[in-house]
Amino acid sequence: MIELLKETYGFIFEDQLIEEIAKVSLLRDFKEGDVLIDFGDYIRKMPLLINGAIKILREDFDEGELLLYFIERGDTCAMTMACCMGNIKSEIRAVAETNGQVVMIPVEKMEEWLGKYKSWRNYVFNSYNNRLKEMLSAIDSLAFLNMEDRLLNYLIEKSKINSSREIHNTHQEIAYDLNTSRVVISRLLKALEKTGRIRLHRASIELIPLK
Repeated sequence: MIELLKETYGFIFEDQLIEEIAKVSLLRDFKEGDVLIDFGDYIRKMPLLINGAIKILREDFDEGELLLYFIERGDTCAMTMACCMGNIKSEIRAVAETNGQVVMIPVEKMEEWLGKYKSWRNYVFNSYNNRLKEMLSAIDSLAFLNMEDRLLNYLIEKSKINSSREIHNTHQEIAYDLNTSRVVISRLLKALEKTGRIRLHRASIELIPLK
């Protein structure tokens, strides 16, 4: 595990902290679609993402779900940290966007390292700051963007995460992430294709880069 940690976090954490993480943590493999954290769970361990991508969803008042942000290699989830340290039930669902690996850190070590390692404090505070910006961006998207713009932003983000212009989600899966209906997504995808932003294929959506 030490080599994996050094490869991903060696530029962030000192060797002593990496050795401690390897000693007390659990390395977990996950597959696309796995639910890693669910609504109402008590979270006893904090995730450090070694590779892959995870989407973080928030339950809304109508029993639907809303995509808040994605976490990628080298990230952690600020909302998970808050639940861990506050010993409260999870208000998010974490679903694997791709196959990957995550290191699970016991909550008591999170608190201990805040006082012991400056690099850990900086990492935690930067993670809170980055996730806050992403949540504010999600709120701005809901408040100020129409659904077509939200859909295009979603496709661009998915393309970045998967390092591919090909997006292999179904219309229903996209509708679920954006908390709308499949019919609306299908209509908007056809509109985006007419404007030349995407190309629809039988089992994928191709994002067309701007010239």
